[in-house]
Amino acid sequence: MPTKPSVLFVCVHNAGRSQMAAGFLAHLAGDAIEVRSAGSAPAATINPAAVEAMAEVGIDISAQSPKILTADTVETSTVVITMGCGDACPYFPGVTYRDWVLEDPAGKGVEAVRPIRDQIEQRVTALIAELVAE
Repeated sequence: MPTKPSVLFVCVHNAGRSQMAAGFLAHLAGDAIEVRSAGSAPAATINPAAVEAMAEVGIDISAQSPKILTADTVETSTVVITMGCGDACPYFPGVTYRDWVLEDPAGKGVEAVRPIRDQIEQRVTALIAELVAE
């Protein structure tokens, strides 16, 4: 039996984009895909506007906390999706890397975070369709 795919979302602070992406993936894919997120320089807490924007679509990420990116986490992932962390992410053969260019929600209100959230949802939905079809 093949092991289920593992997706790692990485951004600098692991407080906004990567947490929203992980929230959508866990919500939409259930147990079909392992979901992880991390940051190259994690913030102390999750962005409250990201928490509020996700709550508006019925996904609670308030219990999550920013985590430090480790080489082991990258190496054991099927797909690593970076969101503005550039070269801070270590490279390993056999791991698929993608960079999603998304505006950073840091310091923005929920009105500005909503369109970022919606872009992330569209990309996560497409990612699930691709990974589950493999």
